Amino acid sequence: MKKIDDKIILVTNDDGYLSKGIEALIEAVKPFGHVVVAAPVLPHSGMSHAITVNMPLRMDKLEENKDVEFYTISGTPVDCVKLANYLLFKGKKPDLLVSGINHGANSSTSVIYSGTMAAVIEGCLYQVPSIGFSLLDFSHNPDFSASVTYVRKIVKNVLENGIPDDTCLNVNIPKLPQEEIKGIRICRQNKGVWREEFDSRRDPRNRDYYWLTGEFHNLEPGAEDTDEWALHHKYVSVVPVQIDFTAYKIMDELKKWKWE
Repeated sequence: MKKIDDKIILVTNDDGYLSKGIEALIEAVKPFGHVVVAAPVLPHSGMSHAITVNMPLRMDKLEENKDVEFYTISGTPVDCVKLANYLLFKGKKPDLLVSGINHGANSSTSVIYSGTMAAVIEGCLYQVPSIGFSLLDFSHNPDFSASVTYVRKIVKNVLENGIPDDTCLNVNIPKLPQEEIKGIRICRQNKGVWREEFDSRRDPRNRDYYWLTGEFHNLEPGAEDTDEWALHHKYVSVVPVQIDFTAYKIMDELKKWKWE
């Protein structure tokens, strides 16, 4: 059995290989073993589980030393996980997959749209323990020091205890100095919706175009067991996510319908 500091860790993200978040994540997981980075060349925020099917993918090695191998891939976060498993691991699985640290939240229903979490869910499909990390700060150069501390706490626990197959973790970290964060709370996903609006404009050729805008509406503002409540009250939220979308509670009801 491998020691906890002798693991193979796959790192990816959706903000692209130049993001400050992936730099922080690499530093956070280095103490646990050898790091293999497979990151998108370009940002892919909000791409969810998109894959590239209409053009070829390219992989380039940027760096290799005793601690880190760093590759860029010309596709989506899910492409990165797929191609890394096919080319870099060749049938062998990494001990852990981590994605992020995302610049911005992936709490509540944002998990549906998240490229960060899509990579994590893809890791589940390979039966690799997988964790997504996000910081509630959309700026280009946020302070990741508290995030690194909590990444290490959570990674250590996952490596020691494991995660059940077909399950992953969605971790969100409040935008606060480390001394103001109260700790970690295990939560459920908050019920909420994005109410989209579109900023309509007209280009020099007199054609309309639209920029997506909008805001998040929390449908459970008082629910203390949710990720949104935890983050609002200065906790790091950890939500276990499963890849089985089946709505089991209505299966018996559907079987009563007249299908013939």
